[in-house]
Amino acid sequence: MLEKKAKLQLRTNTAKNVIIFLGDGMSLTTLTAARIYKGQLQNTTGESEHLSFEQFPFTGISKTYCVNSQVADSACSATAYLCGVKTNKGTIGVTSNVLLGDCPASVIKEHRVTSIMQWAQWAGKATGIVTTTRVTNASPAGGYAQAAHREWESDKDMIKVSGGQTNLTDCEDIARQLITKDPGRNFKVIMGGGRDNFMKQGLNSTGKRQDEDLILNWKNDKKTRFGDKVAKYITTREELKTTDMSKTDFVLGLFHRSHMDYRLKSNFETQPSLQEMTRNAIQLLQKEPNGYVLFVEGGLIDKAHHKTWARIALDETLEFSKAVSDAVALTSEDDTLIVVTSDHAHTMTMAGYPKRNENILGLTNSISTDNMTYTTLSYAIGPKKSFINDTTCHRLNVTKEDLKQIDFEYPSLVDRQSDTHGGDDVMVFARGPMSHLFTGNYEQNQIALGMAMAAGISTNPPTSSTSTSNVVRLQFAGQTILIISMLISLMRIVKCI
Repeated sequence: MLEKKAKLQLRTNTAKNVIIFLGDGMSLTTLTAARIYKGQLQNTTGESEHLSFEQFPFTGISKTYCVNSQVADSACSATAYLCGVKTNKGTIGVTSNVLLGDCPASVIKEHRVTSIMQWAQWAGKATGIVTTTRVTNASPAGGYAQAAHREWESDKDMIKVSGGQTNLTDCEDIARQLITKDPGRNFKVIMGGGRDNFMKQGLNSTGKRQDEDLILNWKNDKKTRFGDKVAKYITTREELKTTDMSKTDFVLGLFHRSHMDYRLKSNFETQPSLQEMTRNAIQLLQKEPNGYVLFVEGGLIDKAHHKTWARIALDETLEFSKAVSDAVALTSEDDTLIVVTSDHAHTMTMAGYPKRNENILGLTNSISTDNMTYTTLSYAIGPKKSFINDTTCHRLNVTKEDLKQIDFEYPSLVDRQSDTHGGDDVMVFARGPMSHLFTGNYEQNQIALGMAMAAGISTNPPTSSTSTSNVVRLQFAGQTILIISMLISLMRIVKCI
């Protein structure tokens, strides 16, 4: 390993393609526990295992806090790593001048920001999103939406969340923005869950919308604007498997009414895996002559952690690792930058002194001062208290619990309906052109700017006369490094904070 590192050379060429993988809630503890879990599933010593992306040549650490919160949510963090700007908790694609739920403030042009998806389209690149959550959920929405509230996923949601207290006349829900506004309406690939947010309410419909059927809108838009292109709407794994991506130009795949099912609870016959969706997305996009930018999210890691379902969280992390592995196999390190990171941490800890190769999901077999053992994994906050609520305040006896249950709730210290996020820094792994930009410890918003720099794309909209003022070419070690208006963007960010 050291010899390999000693021979490592920087790739300073421009990235034709960029893929950002986002493990939602994938904390450092999650990575450690998942690699051990992976090894133990294979009957090997898990501690020395690796997840696919842990073998990338460059790693860094990202600071995840929001402008107004020490602990981030998926909305403010998505705005950071996809738009290059830190903002307030619960808001998407807007500056910190917009408070949660403030529709009037969010429509002011100066308060709205663009994402790397928009920058890529300005540069003539194809774009797409893949997720195991609703495609309108906070993380993917960071790539295309501008909203004062992350829960405004449909027009019905806007009315429900605002409670009639906010004037919503000028604001559009996230699903509508995806289908009708730039950059969402130009996405070549949209895959994930959340079908109900696009369908109109009706007698034989599970849809939530009160205005129109956005799926029909998507079909009509592709026929009108790209009549000679092939556009397919799919809802099942079989339809995905039988779609020839080499002959398809646009795909809208909505595989669940809401979030997709956890792999351990899913129907493999009807629901595709993250690995399958990722592979198909790359196969569609790789024929683009100018390259592409693709966002892929393993969103159910976070959902499982919220329920303190450690086994499912680790399994979803392994599914995420498989998707990254496929992306590596389908692309070249010479022209494709792959960045793997997380938006925020969770409160799961790995503690005690379990013996080497002890079941990571089991007991430590150490005895505490109350003469009872405890699980290696536990949560600081969650729905299952560590202590029994009685006058003697006894701790939960985990030896009497069925830890083999897929959805066993791991004990927590603080009793709360669900686990909260953690404020820890998160890891960043990078491979491909300019991947060395992602080393060190830095603000999360620099990830978006670093990806743009690596791909040689500007964060500013094109003008009538193609200006080169935003791109300065410097010769270094015989290589051309594209430096975009990063300093200007960083000054803008500092001003917002």
